Amino acid sequence: MKSILLTAATLSLFAAPALAEDYMDGAVKSVDIGGKMVLTDANGMTLYIFDKDAPGVTNCYEKCAVNWPPLMAETGATASGDFTIVDRTDGTAMWAYKGWPLYYWKDDVAAGDISGDGVGGVWHLAIE
Repeated sequence: MKSILLTAATLSLFAAPALAEDYMDGAVKSVDIGGKMVLTDANGMTLYIFDKDAPGVTNCYEKCAVNWPPLMAETGATASGDFTIVDRTDGTAMWAYKGWPLYYWKDDVAAGDISGDGVGGVWHLAIE
């Protein structure tokens, strides 16, 4: 019995960092992916930032937004802490982390996929 409890306690030490924190009422999470604390949505889909954006400004529209869908903010959403809302030129709004707009990558199909990291040398994981 003692060894079962010790094993369970040891396993819990390794499991705890996998999901470190929830943000925006669980809409965004910080998840350990390959030793990096990466932002994901509530379903574990990886979020990215774009070097051609500027803090508070998105430059990803049309074909770019098809390939890199924005993490949209619902009407009436309220910014909190490091999470802000960026207004898009089409009248919609999207979430940003520390000012940087957040996006998905169309080729990520499962939670934890990071195939968008480094695309074109301008797309990167959104790191906490």
